[in-house]
Amino acid sequence: MKKRILSPERLRKVPPQFSWVDHRLVRENYFVRCDHSAWTLYLFLVNVADAQGLSYYSDASLMRRLNLYGLALSASRRQLIQAGLIAYQSPLYQVLSLEPEPVGAERSGPIQVGQLLRQVLGGQL
Repeated sequence: MKKRILSPERLRKVPPQFSWVDHRLVRENYFVRCDHSAWTLYLFLVNVADAQGLSYYSDASLMRRLNLYGLALSASRRQLIQAGLIAYQSPLYQVLSLEPEPVGAERSGPIQVGQLLRQVLGGQL
């Protein structure tokens, strides 16, 4: 099968902290956006994707490997798409880079001084 990038503007890169799993998933509260089955699928896709975030697994293979039923897999995939974490065109998945947090976005917790200064100074700090 020939792979193609589904969302070139969101091609992932290794984050500054050196791992494919971006720490912003925790810092920016991504974990509340999806249930545990969706995160199971996400972690699997992060692990099997190539350098461009691309992978393809059939639903049957994913259900078997992740111990999910068809409806649970569909719901998990839909949650990840709605959260902006993956793109999907059967059978091709693309793990997406995380969107930068919009300036002035509401936060559910305290903001770090460095983040505040970056926002005020337009990212120059």
